[in-house]
Amino acid sequence: MHDTTALLVELGAVILGLGLVGRFAGRIGLSPIPLYLLAGLAFGHGGLIPLDASEEFTMVGAEIGVILLLLLLGLEYSASELVTSLKTQYPSGAVDFVLNATPGAVAALILGWGPVGAVALAGVTWISSSGVIAKVMTDLGRLGNRETPVILGVLVMEDLAMAVYLPLLTAMLAGVSLAGGSLALVIALGAVGLVLYLALRHGRLISRAVSSDNPEMLLLVVLGLTVLVAGVAQQLQVSAAVGAFLVGIALSGEVAEGARKLLTPLRDLFAAVFFVFFGLSTNPADIPPVLLPAALLAIITTFTKIGTGYYAARRAGVGSRGRWRAGGTLVARGEFSIVIAGLAVATEPRIGPIATAYVLILVIVGPLTARWTQPIAAKIEARRGGGGGDKPVGVSGAEAEPVAKSAPESRLGSHDDLTPEPAGEKHE
Repeated sequence: MHDTTALLVELGAVILGLGLVGRFAGRIGLSPIPLYLLAGLAFGHGGLIPLDASEEFTMVGAEIGVILLLLLLGLEYSASELVTSLKTQYPSGAVDFVLNATPGAVAALILGWGPVGAVALAGVTWISSSGVIAKVMTDLGRLGNRETPVILGVLVMEDLAMAVYLPLLTAMLAGVSLAGGSLALVIALGAVGLVLYLALRHGRLISRAVSSDNPEMLLLVVLGLTVLVAGVAQQLQVSAAVGAFLVGIALSGEVAEGARKLLTPLRDLFAAVFFVFFGLSTNPADIPPVLLPAALLAIITTFTKIGTGYYAARRAGVGSRGRWRAGGTLVARGEFSIVIAGLAVATEPRIGPIATAYVLILVIVGPLTARWTQPIAAKIEARRGGGGGDKPVGVSGAEAEPVAKSAPESRLGSHDDLTPEPAGEKHE
């Protein structure tokens, strides 16, 4: 078969298969991410039918998928929202980092992966899956609960921290010296600070320069600018993903809303390709030996995430039930864990199988903990005579009463369930 013909046949089969898998996942109320990963495992090297003709195209598509994931993430926020979350949520963000990054780092060191592997696996276990969380909260009807702004605040802090973490990881993976890594980190911090400043002071001018009434022109300008900035950032060892995230932050108002609507289908397509590519690059035979450590790591970080949510909700004055709900909701891992593992797998191939197994476990367990953590905790407290802790600390009324916006509601239309919920306005 001619090379071009084989490429078209494989790509058509892959995209059609992804569509059918996504529809099936929606029917059973599951995030499609684990099914995409399993599809990649089935058709990768060591799988049932290796995809050779489309491998190079899939690799490029996976890179574009990461860029679009981070661009759409940036478009969800305005600079003022990020600054506000940074000021109010940093203690919860620090607790989140210590409790959830530490198990991954310790596990990597025990497995003999060294400092680079430790930093990479720490990121895998640290970052929650905001897309799965958003879908679960919507399905459970919890968008108006008092703990919801707390959950969103933790997710915002994690996303903002990625702008620092990814350049540091990229520099370490590239094998640069301490001075080179420090320079990359300084460049990243400077870029984040500069973009936040420009977006706060001159955001309207930036958006006006990019704006167009023609959807085609808006798509081309935003996408072209994003890929260009991502390439420059990659050249500076800052991470292409961070460059895309900063472009998203810099845009606001109607431009951000229009770009989000135009780019969401592209993001969904290429993000699905990214998850499949990660599965393709992992040999299925490598997964069974790491199932036990992956399961142990999943159990430990399930409890540390529950502790994170409980602490953050308690700090915000939410009652006992809301604290447990917040903790259980934050358990799911997904897109960022795979992005981090995808960056690291070339340097530390052993991270691929354990990250795949880890995400497969927690992307399924996450919705279950979101639903059952609070009822189980209530039964345990009742047996101990502690009661349900029904009433919020310092707050009257029911916990499910709608609350004022203290975190970006548009965050709930996020990226990794790949079946987007309706997105809200991007607040200025």
